[in-house]
Amino acid sequence: MKGNTRILSVDVFRGLTVMMMTLVNNPGDWGHIYAPLEHAAWHGWTPTDLVFPFFLFIVGVSVVLANPTKDCNSMKIATRTMRIFLLGLSLSFFSKIHVGDWEGAPLLAIRLVYTALIFALLVGNYPLKKQFYVALGLLIFSLFLCFSGMEAFATVRIPGVLQRIALVYAGTSFLYLSCSSRVLWGIFGLILLAYWGLMALVPVPGVGPANVEVGTNLAAWLDNYLLPGHLWITSKTWDPEGVLSTLPALGTGILGVLVGQMLWSGGAKELKKVAILGGLFLIIGIVWSPVFPINKSLWTSSYVLLAGGFAMLFLAGFYYWIEVRDGRKGIKLFQLFGANPMLVFFFSGIIPRALNMIKIEDKGLIAWLNVQGIQVFFKDPYLASLAGALVYLFIWGIILVLFDRKKLIFKV
Repeated sequence: MKGNTRILSVDVFRGLTVMMMTLVNNPGDWGHIYAPLEHAAWHGWTPTDLVFPFFLFIVGVSVVLANPTKDCNSMKIATRTMRIFLLGLSLSFFSKIHVGDWEGAPLLAIRLVYTALIFALLVGNYPLKKQFYVALGLLIFSLFLCFSGMEAFATVRIPGVLQRIALVYAGTSFLYLSCSSRVLWGIFGLILLAYWGLMALVPVPGVGPANVEVGTNLAAWLDNYLLPGHLWITSKTWDPEGVLSTLPALGTGILGVLVGQMLWSGGAKELKKVAILGGLFLIIGIVWSPVFPINKSLWTSSYVLLAGGFAMLFLAGFYYWIEVRDGRKGIKLFQLFGANPMLVFFFSGIIPRALNMIKIEDKGLIAWLNVQGIQVFFKDPYLASLAGALVYLFIWGIILVLFDRKKLIFKV
């Protein structure tokens, strides 16, 4: 496929992934999450566990499509990496911002002003060199606050979804620019085997033999050693987007780069190969799982292959239907979500945090609206939770339609 770097099926796949991510991250009721929208408790997987690796896979594909001639621009890559990382970090800072004894509406106003300023600085379109120095300055300042010893910022979570996306984007970009496809395949295989070796063979300091159990594995130890106090608030001692597990997540991005190169160079001719490899990786992941369990929180090598296999099959299916068969009906909404993924993810994190600062009858505003406006129509609380998630997605759909009419696209 020469002369046009847009592959519509990739945009549609990205949009579907963003829609699923929005549903998963915003259930109507966190106490009654609809089962298919729930992550596996530990080992194993659900459809929800495929969403994040799908996005990282698409990041890899997009790296190729955005720069098929391999024009090296290190400052652009570094700037975009810092911007995405800081958007994620600012989500963690939101609830940590305090001004004296302020509460309620005044404190909410301050936090929203902070959010608007950060978003403008990190998404604004101004000269690249200024973008770089602004992002670098904000990153240094943010990390200083995290490690300054100030009580307000002593528990700011540093890892996160956008942070992992940023690191995978940086890693895949530089590897794509400096390595051939053959070398990338070798790195991909080496990452999966090396991570398995680290998790399965290296003893855990202070714990004992290597293991893949909750909180006692090598990845958890490294998270707690490097980032004590700055981890996932639910666990406090390990993080599902932690340090060591970012290595196999990079493998997911590399797989996306490899598929992107196949589709760019061969188009439909490579489609069968993509589908066959996808099915093969899926099978290998399942076969490997008794030895190295499929686990999203650890991003195990078997999980990389399973999720990567599904991603390849999905993309091959979309590519065949849209690019080969010219199936264009019913894809507009997916395109809209795919055009503004960072906007949707960032504000899907900010909006619930902001609205739940507004209390009605001792409930956050979103929880109160779900009780009063949705749950009253359902006997099953899990269906009510699903309905709440769908309503939230519908609202975002309206917002993105309006943005599309105004030709508003926000790129990091």
